Amino acid sequence: MGKPLRERKASKPGRAVENRQCKLRFSVPAMERFLRKLNRELGLPHGSAFVCFVTDAEMKRLNAQFRRNPKTTDVLSFPSAVRTRPKSLAVRVRQLGGEFLGDIAISPAVARRNAKTGKRTLPKEICILMLHGVLHLLGYDHETDRGEMECVEATLRRRLGLT
Repeated sequence: MGKPLRERKASKPGRAVENRQCKLRFSVPAMERFLRKLNRELGLPHGSAFVCFVTDAEMKRLNAQFRRNPKTTDVLSFPSAVRTRPKSLAVRVRQLGGEFLGDIAISPAVARRNAKTGKRTLPKEICILMLHGVLHLLGYDHETDRGEMECVEATLRRRLGLT
């Protein structure tokens, strides 16, 4: 399922972050720096995930196509391979050995609404969504894991300064 975002040629070769929406302005280089920081924190190589910022309409289309839910959402993850729930974060990272994890789509419009509700800035909210998406790519699923992903995410938010 890792193709929905990378099938079109990226605007700059080798970039791990691409912005395909123009409604909301934010620093894409800052998001790329955060993704590098996240990868270092997790022990993943640069380029292990591709993050794409899309319009609300595109997010709605992706959600309908891949999850059969015709509504927009804040973040969608498209793993490059089916992964089971990891025994631990460290074990999963070792198992992957630098493998490409997949694609993450983020709607900045939904992120802005979430940021207002959570009393956070848009950049911080986007970083939280990037972290959330990477955890999904690693095999975590908050809908079925009885709080395990939430616990790992809370720990990483603290370590990354996202609290």
